[in-house]
Amino acid sequence: MPNRCGWVNDDPLYLKYHDFEWGVPVHDDRVFFEFLLLEGAQAGLSWYTILKKREHYREAFDQFDPHKVAAYGEDKLASLLTNPGIVRNRLKIRSAVANARAFLAVQQEYGSFDRYIWSFVGGQPIVNHWETLEQVPATTKESDAMSKELKKKGFSFVGSTICYSFMQATGLVNDHLIGCFCRQ
Repeated sequence: MPNRCGWVNDDPLYLKYHDFEWGVPVHDDRVFFEFLLLEGAQAGLSWYTILKKREHYREAFDQFDPHKVAAYGEDKLASLLTNPGIVRNRLKIRSAVANARAFLAVQQEYGSFDRYIWSFVGGQPIVNHWETLEQVPATTKESDAMSKELKKKGFSFVGSTICYSFMQATGLVNDHLIGCFCRQ
């Protein structure tokens, strides 16, 4: 069994996420939107909880198509609130719709969300050199700046801690520990 970061458990779903997604640089706007929505849903919960519900989220939120999510009306919101496969929090569900609209506005302004979001790290992943989980911060100056700017653009559930988790998940930051085999 290869050495991995200490936060991952032995569930094959979690292992696959850690080994093949977490910390891998993303350049696909749909994937960015997926992680924005999922990280917002995670607020106050564990990532493992959300990861186990991910396929339900994909189905419920039209494969994370921001155009479709931005067009959701009250009937769709009401149906999402009864969907047992997702976190049925009214604020988080409404946030997903508002964030889809803000996401589309960013795409319009910058040409892509990818171009915009990578600007917070100068276009290159930040590669940290942590030896222990205790060294990994919950926020950084980059996540603070991202949070502030996303909020100005109308996004919600994008506090600095959520933004840092988003940065880790999408490879803007590589926080695989020094002893983790994914570090390469």
